[in-house]
Amino acid sequence: ESLDKLLVHKYGLAAFRAFLRTEFSEENLEFWLACEDYKKIKSQSKMASKAKKIFAEYIAIQSCKEVNLDSYTREHTKDNLQSINRSCFDLAQKRIYGLMEKDSYPRFLRSELYVDLVNQKKPNSTSSS
Repeated sequence: ESLDKLLVHKYGLAAFRAFLRTEFSEENLEFWLACEDYKKIKSQSKMASKAKKIFAEYIAIQSCKEVNLDSYTREHTKDNLQSINRSCFDLAQKRIYGLMEKDSYPRFLRSELYVDLVNQKKPNSTSSS
């Protein structure tokens, strides 16, 4: 499996979110999902207000759900907000995806949460009556 497949699977996504909550890092997934939603916005004015909200919530220093970004990416994203478009958050989203893929996702695959999920999926799992 891959992180990509997990993120488009309803139950996989829910399990990964629950796992991240236990690690106090669910803001990474929330940011990534907010960026995915942002890219689907058609109206320029809605895009502008959503961009400001995403920045204030996840990227601004000391924000309530601040994600772990290097200063270059943070500044680059801030500069992108001068001319709002669909790709404003691409670099930041890519960085956070990379963080989840290299860090959280491998731990998730080793977690009890994931093991239980996989065991539930298997037909004829060892349940004796």
